[in-house]
Amino acid sequence: MAEEAGLDLIEISPNANPPVAKITDFGKFKYEQNRQEKKNRKSAKVGELKEMRFSLKISDHDLEFKSKRVEKFLKDKNKVNIMLRFKGREITHKELGIKVLERVIERLNEVARPDGDIKAQGMSINITLSPK
Repeated sequence: MAEEAGLDLIEISPNANPPVAKITDFGKFKYEQNRQEKKNRKSAKVGELKEMRFSLKISDHDLEFKSKRVEKFLKDKNKVNIMLRFKGREITHKELGIKVLERVIERLNEVARPDGDIKAQGMSINITLSPK
């Protein structure tokens, strides 16, 4: 039938029972397939880098609230940069800031894994979390 029509016989699903074949122009078929792949790549979501800022004197409720927001970002397959900003002389107590970040990481350990260690940059310390 394909030869009579001057078209090609293309096997669509060889593993099906019975195998599925289609009579069409092979060039047109490849063109449509490439177009569909381009469309899928364009619409595929690329994970963004979100940022959440904390401070040294954050209350437990605020920490929980922000942690839930970070968890939502991670469930959407985004990376999250957690930054703790020091104000004034708070910079002399970096160990307290590290404890705050460790509490956040501990709370999110089910949905995230840290990328590297906690890094200090100027008046802040930060860490990047990736979704599991």
